[in-house]
Amino acid sequence: MERTSAEAANPTQQAWDGFVTGDWTENIDVRDFIQKNYTPYLGDSEFLSDATDKTLRVWDTLENNYLSVERERRVYDVDTHIPADVDAFPAGYISEDDNVVVGLQTDVPLKRAMMPNGGWRMVETAIKEAGKEPDPKVKEIFTKYRKTHNDGVFDIYTPNIRAARSSHIVTGLPDAYGRGRIIGDYRRVALYGVDRLIADKQASKESVKDEPFSENWARFREEHSDQIKALKKLKNMAATYGYDISGPATTAQEAVQWTYFGYLASVKSQDGAAMSFGRLSAFFDVYFERDFAAGRITEQDAQEIIDALVIKLRIVRFLRTIDYDQIFSGDPYWATWSDAGFGDDGRTLVTKTSFRLLQTLRNLGPAPEPNITIFWSENLPEGYKEFCAAISIETSSIQYESDEQIRCHWGDDAAIACCVSPMRVGKQMQFFGARVNAAKGLLYALNGGRDEMSGKQIVNGYEPIAGDGPLDFDEVWAKYEDMLDWVTSTYVEALNIIHYCHDKYAYEAVEMALHDSDIVRTMGCGIAGLSIVADSLSAIKYATVTPIRDETGLIVDYKTEGEFPTYGNDDDRADEIAATVVHTIMSKIKSIPLYRDAVATQSVLTITSNVVYGKATGSFPSGHKAGTPFAPGANPENGLDSHGMVASMLSVGKLDYNDALDGISLTNTITPSGLGRNKDEQVSNLVGILDAGFVPEDADI
Repeated sequence: MERTSAEAANPTQQAWDGFVTGDWTENIDVRDFIQKNYTPYLGDSEFLSDATDKTLRVWDTLENNYLSVERERRVYDVDTHIPADVDAFPAGYISEDDNVVVGLQTDVPLKRAMMPNGGWRMVETAIKEAGKEPDPKVKEIFTKYRKTHNDGVFDIYTPNIRAARSSHIVTGLPDAYGRGRIIGDYRRVALYGVDRLIADKQASKESVKDEPFSENWARFREEHSDQIKALKKLKNMAATYGYDISGPATTAQEAVQWTYFGYLASVKSQDGAAMSFGRLSAFFDVYFERDFAAGRITEQDAQEIIDALVIKLRIVRFLRTIDYDQIFSGDPYWATWSDAGFGDDGRTLVTKTSFRLLQTLRNLGPAPEPNITIFWSENLPEGYKEFCAAISIETSSIQYESDEQIRCHWGDDAAIACCVSPMRVGKQMQFFGARVNAAKGLLYALNGGRDEMSGKQIVNGYEPIAGDGPLDFDEVWAKYEDMLDWVTSTYVEALNIIHYCHDKYAYEAVEMALHDSDIVRTMGCGIAGLSIVADSLSAIKYATVTPIRDETGLIVDYKTEGEFPTYGNDDDRADEIAATVVHTIMSKIKSIPLYRDAVATQSVLTITSNVVYGKATGSFPSGHKAGTPFAPGANPENGLDSHGMVASMLSVGKLDYNDALDGISLTNTITPSGLGRNKDEQVSNLVGILDAGFVPEDADI
């Protein structure tokens, strides 16, 4: 279609030249742009390019000058004088070769910034643990003149919540750091430019100007003002690197750069527990294909751009305490990049850039960040499935989710926030909720609210199990249900407080500026210790369990006689108990009013807090010993899954996804040699396992 002279003079029209138009040209609608313009790729990996010399020089500079030093020190460096913000730091570079995708969190690679809006105590502790001293002027501001999110939370916390925190029945609450699990639609920066986004937010703010005053009305207008200010800071930050992002990106390199600037603004201003990147490959691929058609780039250029972006994602760092690192077994920030799957029209969303993303694991070597998550279906192109399997075998750096389950509930432009939590990009956010120790809750039920480790009375008003005879399943279940009332109400009360204060004192202005004005909010609750609860209840029901008490009458151990079915072996007796536990907890959470009318969701996920929970929890009727790690997520208990990986997958498949819409995590370890005698056989067999695991034929979708 021939453009008019007026269109040709319009920078936006020039940036969109060659794209198929649609609703996205009139409204903020990235999904519509992708669906109208992307090219599915059904081939194999033969087209891919190795890392360029420039890429390798940048990566070597990082390794030799920064990453190796960080490994020795734990923390490379901390800026103790400048509170973090979108445009708080001048431009920084890795080296002279660092000019493909630019931008650092601070002005030096790996140098961490402090974010005291979350809470000064954590910041000060982290600074000292890094071997430095806080700036007394900054400390004075955030302890004397500026109230932090953490201050607000602890002003409101009830004695029940404080007791639950100290006894570790609730762990990892985001009450001193950014909540995360908010995926800004960073693609909007590239597709529309910042000025268009500012105008859209200004129009939304003014659309309600004539409505009568209410708290929600005032908050809506104030938050939109904060979002507009944040977008202006985003422009300022990009300008320090020599880029004007007021208008749309005009090339593939700019599209990637603009998008990364949006993400960079987020990690400059928030230290969320999970700062996911979203769903990018099909979007980027539209620009790559246009540049290929125009002869502007080669495959080597395209791979270099994606490699450069991934390098930047690998070096995001937040100022965390040693305790935080121990909870999560390292220093993760979960920059999850979701990919593949299918659109609602039946076309695969696999593109050549889906391959380029995986190729970074060969070009740069394995790494936990970005957390690459593939939306798997047995109907994905065979070449892509085989490439995924090959990269998984080589690197152990890919995560898989069920495309059908996610698309059915969340649409075909959903992405994973953190590890397993799906949401529609730019249209939904989550109030991150850590998780409760569902296993410890069972011990509290048996002991009438006394903590089995400390002996302290944590919960009042509950009677313990009486007598020394075998435990009765019906009695135990009734007491467990009652205790779960206290556990869930205390947990949700804490979450409501946390997110009220987070919005008030540490609002994610940039991330929310890259969302629609009216969004769905979910409350991402979670549970830990599912397998232990299921196996212990199964032992009580099918074997003979006698409590063992200490001199104070506290039940501290159990004598279990006889056999009992265990969760994770495709045995309906145990698996039904596990599913009932998940359903019961979710039902209780749903009955409690949530902040900002959030929709209750739940995950069966522990990340690595299963280790921390295990240290703080006693022994169980199942045989699980005090102080030992829980099984991760929805996994069967360590050592009790005797029927193989497929049986464990079938057991997990019996958990109702509607009771765990925030995601269900199953972690399996497979050695390449166990998959076959050679690489081709290993790849083929891994593809077969993945096909069999997503989704069981009788799954209730």
